[in-house]
Amino acid sequence: MTLDRIFVECSALGFQSVLTTALAITCYVLWRRQRRDYFLTWTVAWFLYVVRLSAMSAFLVRRDMTWLFVHQVMTGLSALLLLVAAWQFSRGFTWRPWHAAAVPLMVGWAWLTIFGMHSMLVAGVTSTILLASVTIWTGVVFWRARRKSSSGATTVLAWAFVLWGIHHLDYPLLRGFGAAVLYGVFIDVLFLFAIGMGLLFLVLGDERARLVVRTGELEQLTRLLLRAQEDERRRIARELHDEAGQVLTAVKIELDLDGHTSAGARVGQALAQVRDLSNLLRPSALDDLGLTAALRALAADVSERSRLPVALEISGSAQIPADLEVVIYRVMQEALTNAVRHARASTVRARLDAGQELVVLTVEDDGQGLSPGAHPNLGWLGMQERVTAVGGTLTVAGYHAPGVRVEARIPVRANS
Repeated sequence: MTLDRIFVECSALGFQSVLTTALAITCYVLWRRQRRDYFLTWTVAWFLYVVRLSAMSAFLVRRDMTWLFVHQVMTGLSALLLLVAAWQFSRGFTWRPWHAAAVPLMVGWAWLTIFGMHSMLVAGVTSTILLASVTIWTGVVFWRARRKSSSGATTVLAWAFVLWGIHHLDYPLLRGFGAAVLYGVFIDVLFLFAIGMGLLFLVLGDERARLVVRTGELEQLTRLLLRAQEDERRRIARELHDEAGQVLTAVKIELDLDGHTSAGARVGQALAQVRDLSNLLRPSALDDLGLTAALRALAADVSERSRLPVALEISGSAQIPADLEVVIYRVMQEALTNAVRHARASTVRARLDAGQELVVLTVEDDGQGLSPGAHPNLGWLGMQERVTAVGGTLTVAGYHAPGVRVEARIPVRANS
């Protein structure tokens, strides 16, 4: 073998070593971040693979059988660790004491074939068969575990390892050891790149699954918080109505009987304010008469207090769960409050379509609309939070046209 060819092939092996080292470092970083055992196993496997490539380069240069021995040992160890990592990912893997027996077996066999038999053919063929078999086996393990990953990463890894294992078979079939290294390195680099992409997809899929779980947990927590908030509002409203309201009523009656009409009128104003506050916290109509009556009472109350006509239309007769009734009422309440405070409108139209599958609430006014770049206030954010918590969507339109249109679309069956 000429010096130029040795230099070119060693350079190619060096490039492959750099790529494999980057893969090992990536796996190590992922292990430090996620503490998954298979990432640590992959780290060790890829570093041993780098040692294998370095030993091959040293053998090409020096033709020292010791480097061939190191190459054989590292080939077996790295292949087995890749298989172990696949097992750890797919179904879990527990180290046993007898697993350590694989190391002396590989070392002993490599020593026997190279220094005992002095046969490069036997060493090369056994090494190739071991590497190809274990690599294909690794691909099969990933193929069986493909249902575990939602990102398709295991499918990519399965095909990459299977095809890479088949590629290993061409070492003894198409060339002698050390010949046509450029061809092998080029193919190996492609498969290493595919494996790296598979690992990236694996991490992204895992992160996406964890994000979905976390999002579900946050939505559940939001529901619980909103439910607790409504329960607390109901309790406070009941206390105001039953306790403070009764006391103020009794005081007003006594003042009226004693002839203190002025003081009685003031107490009457305070009583009215307590009742309004109680109704604002938790409308009694919603609990006693249902959503339709509560919405009509809300529209009438806003019209009376603000002198802003509110036209309400209700269609459909589907049974709406109690939690959704609260959400719909609060969204309409906040939308009407914003229309009264900010819209400068002359009329407000509200419509509720209670379908079997979907409930749609629409509130729109003919006011000045939203100014460009306006940020949502706490009321808008509260509506968004309530609607999102029950799996619905809230849209607000009015940045480019007169008036503001609020639409809440909430699925019914998902909340039944």
